[in-house]
Order: sequence, then structure tokens, then C-alpha cells
Amino acid sequence: MEISELYDVYKACGYRVTTDSRAVAGGELFIALKGENFDGNAYASKALELGAARAIVSADSQAAATGDPRMIAVEDTFIALRDLARWHREHFLVDGKPLTVIGLTGTNGKTTTKELVREVLSRKFNVTATEGNLNNDIGVPLSILKIRPGTQLAVIEMGASHPDDIGKLTSVSEPDYGIITNVGKAHLLGFGSLEGVKKAKGMLYDWLAGHGGKAFVNVDDEILSGMAAARKGMETRGYGVEFWRGIVLPSDQSHPYVRFAVPMNAGLVPEEELSEDLLACETHLVGSYNVNNALAAIAVGLEFGVPMEEALDAISRYEPKNNRSQMVNTGSNVLIVDAYNANPTSMSAALDNFEASSASSKLALLGMMGELGDDSAAEHAAIVRRLMSEDFPSVLVGGEFRNAIDSVGGKALDIKWFPDSEALAAYLKENPVKDTLVLVKGSRSQAMEKVIPVL
Repeated sequence: MEISELYDVYKACGYRVTTDSRAVAGGELFIALKGENFDGNAYASKALELGAARAIVSADSQAAATGDPRMIAVEDTFIALRDLARWHREHFLVDGKPLTVIGLTGTNGKTTTKELVREVLSRKFNVTATEGNLNNDIGVPLSILKIRPGTQLAVIEMGASHPDDIGKLTSVSEPDYGIITNVGKAHLLGFGSLEGVKKAKGMLYDWLAGHGGKAFVNVDDEILSGMAAARKGMETRGYGVEFWRGIVLPSDQSHPYVRFAVPMNAGLVPEEELSEDLLACETHLVGSYNVNNALAAIAVGLEFGVPMEEALDAISRYEPKNNRSQMVNTGSNVLIVDAYNANPTSMSAALDNFEASSASSKLALLGMMGELGDDSAAEHAAIVRRLMSEDFPSVLVGGEFRNAIDSVGGKALDIKWFPDSEALAAYLKENPVKDTLVLVKGSRSQAMEKVIPVL
């Protein structure tokens, strides 16, 4: 079946796609993806029984051999998913014009920034954005296929753990605008080095430079500014606390969340014409690093005609619910929950913010950082050494931190350690923590959120 015919099937299914038979609601197109540890073809018949209208299956599968006319046999279902998404991206129109797509990547802050951009743009437009963190080679096509009639703008988050991931994802999402939130040490097992991270993330800038796109750039960030300047001909829209002559307001017990203020005409006039009158914004985010994420969302909003006051109001009303930059009052303690992911850059930023807190009693619960390759031992040891000089106690989780404690020795041996978050949760249940500000952070593999119920 030609891709144009497959696209007609997709539209006839109400622009609805699923790759999970358990998520079938009725009438959608089921795509049977196949991986090392799963085979969606085995569930294609079940998906149809549950109400899916059609199913795309592998030509060599038993599902295709059933002869069910609702089955569409293709050589590779993943390629069919990717090509269908690209075709949709290239043929979906808004008022007779191609849909505008904003692509977003970065080492840290991708999902938070994406959510803030969605909130700001939604003040004026019907926005379709990546749900959760569906930002890989399957998630991006599925996010694009969620674009349905009525969508006016799309915000697509793109993640990367290998050198060519962003290049592949931009070829499907074809962004008109782009944001790289930052570049730091993460997924070094796949990228090899910080330079490898820069090259990989920079593929978003490469796409924009080669296709007449525009980038929103944090001008205060020397790495991002340098990367943008190296892409000759790429149009940019700058933002940044210093660039906009804004200020980060201090947090305290009365104002525990991130606060900042920017000139009322920031992003709209040259630097020398910035107003001295500032507009303040108090968020529901924790960590001063989130100011840059908020300013990125403001810059996007201004580009698309959302007034500054509206953008600030949208940001102030956003409340994270995804274990990212959350503050949770349990009644016994106040938690800073940033447990969805961790790498050396984000861990350092979280500890900087935690150290700056004025709380009288603090405790850091940190899970190990994943996918650091040959740098893992040194990076975990660096965190251990830092914790030895802090004035708050810490508890570490995971094998890499055990090795780091042993390698550092000395006072590091006094740092409490547990093999996993379940063991830590059991300990905290027997040894309750009260009236304390607790930082909970770690890589997704450590599932540090398991300690929350006992805090």
C-alpha cells in the first residue's frame, strides 16, 4: 500500500493511532511495532476485537496470514509509522498553509520547557504538543500523528542518546522553529563526550539553518550562543536574564518557588530600549535553573503574538505533575522532587539550588546517574566529594554511588548508602524524617519517587 493510501486510512480512523492494544478505545488505527522484547503483531487481532478499525502489521507475521481484510501488511511497521508521520507533517494544513512546528531538545529542561511553551501558546492558539516525554524515534512520530484538524501550532520534544538521533527526528518533525534548552553532560555512553553532546543536539540548529528556520537562543549561555553563531544564516530570537536585563528574585519561606522579573517590553525592542519597569512572575517550579525555561517560553509566545502579561500569567499558573521541579508538602516534610532523570549537569544544578535554600533542616536523597559510560566513576565520585563539603546530610542510592564512596574513602564512608530506592524507603519508614526540606533526585532507573510515601 502506498503511503498516500495509508494516509487515507489514518484519516478515516479519525487521525487516531495507537501502538498499544490495551489503549484501544474504538475506531483507531493500530500499528503493530516489533522490538527485541516485544511483538505488537501478536496483539493485532486482539486490538481489532477491542474496536480498532484497522491494523498495520508485518507482512511475515501470523497476523497478516489470517486474511482479515482489516489488516494492512507492510514490510516494516516502524518505517510505516515514521513515513506516515512525515507525510502527515508535510500535508497537514492550517488555513491553507503548512502547519508551523516548534522543535525542542536539550540536555535538561526539555519537558518542563515544552509544557511552559504549550501553556503560553495556548493563550492564543489550539496547540498540540508532545505528551509526557514521548520524545524518541517512536514517540516523535506518534506525537506528530496526534495533530488533528483544529490544531494551529505543534510543539514537538526530541530526545537523544545517540549521535544521530536528533538528525533522524528533525527529518520527521521538520521544525520551523527550534529551542535547545542547554547542553551538558548526559548520555555520555552514547555521545562519548561533551563535544559529542554539542554536535548531537546541534543537529536541530543544522536543520533550521538548512531549511530557513529560526532558533530561540539563550544568549546568556556561551555554549548555545557559540553553537548558534556557527550556523551561518540561521535566524535567531534571543532571550536570557542578562540579555533582557531581568532579575531572579530570591526565594524564602513566604515565596518558596522560583520568581523572576523582566522588562515589560523584553523581546520586543533592542537592548538599549528596554524599559526599567519590570513585570514579576512567581512560578510553581523549584530551582532557579527553571528561569531560563520560563524565558524560552516567553520568547516563543512573543514571537507568536502572545502579550508579555499573558505569557507571565500562563507560566505562573503552570503546576508540574511529572516528578520534575515539583515542591510537595507532605504534612511531615517539604519535598523537592526532581526524580525523573539525572545527569552531572542537572545534579549539580539541583544541589546548587538546594544549598542556597534557607531551610534549617535539610536532607538530600540522591539516586545514581545512568548512561555515563567511561565517565561514570569520575562523575559519581565528584558528587560524593561535593557532598562531603556540604552542611546537610545526604543518602545515596545505587551501585555507582557505592563504588564512588569506596573510591573516595575517608569521611565519604560515613555517607549512608542503599542498593535501591526500595531499601531506602524501608529504612525511612523505620527512621522517620520530620520537619525537613528533602531533595529527591536520581535517574529514572532508580525510581526515587518510591521514597515519597514514607516522607
